[in-house]
Amino acid sequence: MQMTRPGTLAGIFAICAVAAWLAVRETFTSLPLFPVSTIPVLAALAVGETFVARYVRNRLAGRGAGKPLAPIAVARLVALAKASSAAAAVIGGLSAGFLVYMLGSLDKTIPARDARVAGITVACAAALTAAALYLERCCRAPKPPDDDDDDKSYFDTWSWHQ
Repeated sequence: MQMTRPGTLAGIFAICAVAAWLAVRETFTSLPLFPVSTIPVLAALAVGETFVARYVRNRLAGRGAGKPLAPIAVARLVALAKASSAAAAVIGGLSAGFLVYMLGSLDKTIPARDARVAGITVACAAALTAAALYLERCCRAPKPPDDDDDDKSYFDTWSWHQ
């Protein structure tokens, strides 16, 4: 499995932002207020994934006490990180498209409130994306220790191509 590329997430973000801007442009008068409930959810997920990433990094480096982490648990955390980063890119892109449309109407009360909420949502989605990428990076297997102390004569020195 490859690491998630930030460029892929940026592409998802951009496509969702354009789609949201086009949709809001056509249907703004029939839309309800922008939901505030996504802000604490995204922020809590970002904080939680950051703490889990630090814990996993310390345990994989051998600095944590207790039983070693099960490989399946680390694989599940990588899946969580990949899903979180993609979902945050989608939510952030949709919110950014809404925000861009609202920037033209900041002199009115409701659009100004929606623009503030959308801006904070974009920031929380960016924080969740960063935390998810950090978690994915922390779940990488550590490099094996150097074998400088071993007897070098044990290893065969010939190779296939000479």
